[in-house]
Amino acid sequence: GMNVPRERLDEVLEILPALGTPTISRLADDGWVDVTTVVEEKTVRDLLPKLKEAGARGIIETSLNKLID
Repeated sequence: GMNVPRERLDEVLEILPALGTPTISRLADDGWVDVTTVVEEKTVRDLLPKLKEAGARGIIETSLNKLID
């Protein structure tokens, strides 16, 4: 998950190779949204700098124990 300025949301979404579509949640500050998505672990290292450049902040990476598709 990560916090994204609402005006840069489309830019961030274009970067994400999402499995399905990401979850986008409102935050207390209407200028920001939370974006949560599933990405392959091997792509994270390449994605982080691009996401930060696109304005994403507070990026949290967690491991999945199991994914049932």
